[in-house]
Amino acid sequence: MSKSLIEDTQEFVFNLIKNELPNTFIYHNYTHTERVLRSIKEIIENSDVTEKEAEILKLSALLHDVGYIKGCENHEEESVKIATTFLKEKNADEELIKAVTDCIMATKFDTKPSGKLDKIIRDADSSHFGKDYFREASEFLRKELEVQGRVAFTPSEWRKENIEMLTNDHEFYTEYALKNWQSQKEKNLAKLLKKKKKRKKKLNIEKLKAKYKAQYKDESASRGVQTFYRVALRNHIKLSDIADTKANILLSVNAIIISVVLANLISKLDNNPYLTWPTVIFTLFCVVSMILSIIATRPNVTSGQFTKEDVKNQKVNLSFFGNFHKMELEDFEWAIGEMVNDRDYIYKALTKDLYFLGVVLERKYRLLRITYTVFMIGIIVSLISFAIAIKTNPGSDIDDVLTTYNQKTQKELDGQSYLGFNGFH
Repeated sequence: MSKSLIEDTQEFVFNLIKNELPNTFIYHNYTHTERVLRSIKEIIENSDVTEKEAEILKLSALLHDVGYIKGCENHEEESVKIATTFLKEKNADEELIKAVTDCIMATKFDTKPSGKLDKIIRDADSSHFGKDYFREASEFLRKELEVQGRVAFTPSEWRKENIEMLTNDHEFYTEYALKNWQSQKEKNLAKLLKKKKKRKKKLNIEKLKAKYKAQYKDESASRGVQTFYRVALRNHIKLSDIADTKANILLSVNAIIISVVLANLISKLDNNPYLTWPTVIFTLFCVVSMILSIIATRPNVTSGQFTKEDVKNQKVNLSFFGNFHKMELEDFEWAIGEMVNDRDYIYKALTKDLYFLGVVLERKYRLLRITYTVFMIGIIVSLISFAIAIKTNPGSDIDDVLTTYNQKTQKELDGQSYLGFNGFH
């Protein structure tokens, strides 16, 4: 055996694959080539193979997939061309080249091997079926097909393909492979069948769940109807909270304004009588705004009673406390039992609740709009009236301030004279 030829071929294949093979070949790469070469050596060591046959098999293992650098189609033929050119450059004899190319062509999966060397190279090329790394290698092949855009398998579809391959399409030909790899192949097949069974059981459970869910959905209220009532009622309650918050803001603002007016402005009206009417107008609008805010937020509690006839005729809405707060617990429990046993009654009660919430909201927001309008007009009118009053009485405030300042200064001077006189005596 020409050891240097094997080494040169190995180096040639490594550099060729590294430099020219696209990185989309996740499975058919140098790792696969080395795996096939190891399997070839394993069979050679445990079979009756001559030194010349061993050289042919090792060269075939190294060169059998180099045609992938030209593409997937007819890669065996391309591998033969590359191998022939390389071996001729290495001055290999024609008999060796012919034997190697025949072995390469024997790796075509759609052909059945006939000779001893053909069977050995075929078993080595598909040795991963009988190895414990079968799952890993199989997944790399699936990913390669997907990345290259050739075909995309789901995990369950790929499992089905592998089961079909191991059951019907693949077989080992050499005595060594049948004795040593077949048992692991059967274990790999058993694992696939077990996963398929587990997946089938899971799918059956999911189908059963979906069936019961659909049945329950048909018997119960529509999800869309439930969502409508839930969202609509929640939105109405939020809007009611917003209205109450707005009314409280107006109450607080007007209360502060009136406090400031009473504490500071009214006490100065004696010296500034021309500010009386602007102050009255300003205060009046604030009071009106406060009254309207109180009316908008004032609760309205209903009678809180109902009769059995009202429940039987579905005239009472039991979702609102104002309709039952004066009833006995036993009567209320009976009424709830009647309502929950009738889906139409529940929807009718929710509809009534939604409607009357809308009526209350309309009243609140209408009063709030009036209140804000009154407050805005009051601010504008008050400012105008204050401006008119000050304009028609120019200098009044300055004269009052100067008079007050002179009086205060005179008092201080008189006090100092008094203290100085007493100190002198």
